[in-house]
Amino acid sequence: MSSELNDDQPGQRPDEVEPEDEASETRTHAVTLEQHGERLDKLLTGIAPEFSRAHLQGLIADGRVLVEGKVSSSASARVKAGWRVQVEMVPPAQDMAFKPEDIPLEIVHEDEHVLVVNKPAGLVVHPAAGNWSGTLLNGLLHRDPNAATLPRAGIVHRLDKDTSGLMVVGRTLAGVTGLMRDIASRVVSRKYLALVHGRLKHDDDTIEGPIGRDPKVRVRMAVVNGGKWAKTDISLVAYDQGIGAVRCTLHTGRTHQIRVHLAFRGHPLVSDELYGGRPALGMKRQALHAAHLAFKHPVTGEALSFDAAPPDDFQQAWSQIVGDDLQEDFSDDDADDEDDGNDDHRIFVR
Repeated sequence: MSSELNDDQPGQRPDEVEPEDEASETRTHAVTLEQHGERLDKLLTGIAPEFSRAHLQGLIADGRVLVEGKVSSSASARVKAGWRVQVEMVPPAQDMAFKPEDIPLEIVHEDEHVLVVNKPAGLVVHPAAGNWSGTLLNGLLHRDPNAATLPRAGIVHRLDKDTSGLMVVGRTLAGVTGLMRDIASRVVSRKYLALVHGRLKHDDDTIEGPIGRDPKVRVRMAVVNGGKWAKTDISLVAYDQGIGAVRCTLHTGRTHQIRVHLAFRGHPLVSDELYGGRPALGMKRQALHAAHLAFKHPVTGEALSFDAAPPDDFQQAWSQIVGDDLQEDFSDDDADDEDDGNDDHRIFVR
């Protein structure tokens, strides 16, 4: 049963609505005879046709719509001819996502064409449902206005929100194009440290399994028929207390790849609740750190190599299994890479 607008509806906006956009527009409309008796949300689709009906219903719920000068919170309320309706044209959150925000970023390397960032755990890389602001992309837009001219502000690969470590970002179109080409060609070296439950069957192993959306739990990925081919090398560093410290090398870059492959083998990451990993060693997020990144500069061809020590939570957990040698040295792995005659530029971050 629909309701009719009345004068005793509350006029104060709820405190939880997002801050008002200084550039937001307000549109005013007088209800015509033909519109008499229409639902409020249906009327708004004519006033603001660029917005979806669902978004307009959200504006009503947020107190962004006034009828006869009073806030209406009922999308199904019926309007009367002659009534004055005002709607504040606040765009959907996703339309406001690509805006600069002053977010502190740890820059490991920067030149004209590329940027290497040491991402902290908890920072989302790219705006998406539930995280339309406060992301790495927003921080990149604030740091460099030119990022707004690049696809995804120069982001060419991602880390999960709760994974820490190294990422490379393009700063020019040439940088972005070259990095995307090399990632697709699988010549960018990305290596991780992880803590997993259980003893690996083999100290050195390769996991190959196609990854796609989990048909039973849509927020997860899984090894499934018809998924995209994925390959991960696993090497055991140490084992103690029922937990293995491992090094992981990506040959592909599928969503949640390391987490999915290890869980598929029965060794979920420590504290990775989504994939069945129980908390341990004081970790409150999945025990995964992108420790090593190596690639050829997309413009100059210089070989670049970066290593980043894990943040404190991971280091403390890692040390309980491995001991004092907190940072695995990946330099020997890169020695086998094709040598083009350029000196290898290495940076280690603690």
